[in-house]
Amino acid sequence: MGETHSLEERFQAYVDAENKIEPKDWMPEKYRKTLIRQISQHAHSEVVGMLPEANWITRAPSLRSKLILLAKVQDEAGHGLYLYSAAETLGADRQDLVEDLLSGKAKYSSIFNYPTISWADMGAVGWLVDGAAIANQVMLCRTSYGPYSRAMVRICKEESFHQRQGYETMMKLASGTPEQKAMAQDALNRWWWPSIMMFGPRDEDSPNSAQSMKWKIKRKSNDELRQEFIDKTVPQAEFIGLTIPDPDLKWNEETGHYDFGEINWDEFYQVIKGNGPCNKQRLDARNKAHDEGAWVREAANAYAEKEAKRRKEGTAA
Repeated sequence: MGETHSLEERFQAYVDAENKIEPKDWMPEKYRKTLIRQISQHAHSEVVGMLPEANWITRAPSLRSKLILLAKVQDEAGHGLYLYSAAETLGADRQDLVEDLLSGKAKYSSIFNYPTISWADMGAVGWLVDGAAIANQVMLCRTSYGPYSRAMVRICKEESFHQRQGYETMMKLASGTPEQKAMAQDALNRWWWPSIMMFGPRDEDSPNSAQSMKWKIKRKSNDELRQEFIDKTVPQAEFIGLTIPDPDLKWNEETGHYDFGEINWDEFYQVIKGNGPCNKQRLDARNKAHDEGAWVREAANAYAEKEAKRRKEGTAA
């Protein structure tokens, strides 16, 4: 017990000195489990996040729009792979993580359980959802676990492209016909509140935040990140002539931040529990894709075994 306590003290001092923890370094078991939970949920969110956007690839209004959306969905698949790989460095088994997602045991970002019903939603998702993701993820480039930190550097660069793509789409719609601007406003109305829910529960209701911040897994609290996102996004909406759907939103001269209305936390927790508009649809789609892709995995494994056998026989000869 005493030895473990001493190791934990040295670990904390190492982290406090802004050093990175690497896979072979000693770490508290709770630190390892916290990272596996966070990284795997992040990976699941990237994979599930492909679904509402892939739905619009064939219906994008131009070849340019199709190419951009294809690139974005491809990026998200890559992000999921980076993150599953990072979780594996902590001893997690990728197959176990995927099975937890497919069974509904594992969580992913609540935002992806909302439907994308118009092309303007592709703009709102890129601008708001990816904008919120960047606010969350930029700090993770400085997270204390090395493999996660390094994966996030590339992910954030690509997410910034996604956010610009979304804002460009909203800007074009907002400056178009009255019907196009109304479509953009409708998308903003539907995605605003789910986007600010992405930052998670209030700090006082977030049981893991304090320890994660002490270990420097997280660098800022949920409420800090949410406020930063709102402060940055409101002027962007005003610039393109759209209105944030919050009657309580107003600039506070004393604090230097925007005050905003109460979030519907009942809705947030209902979606987290699996009762959102698209929870079942998303899991059904992931299970269908997993089942239909079984032959690809089997073929890849068979080929790998064949190549390993050929190399072994060649070396023996």
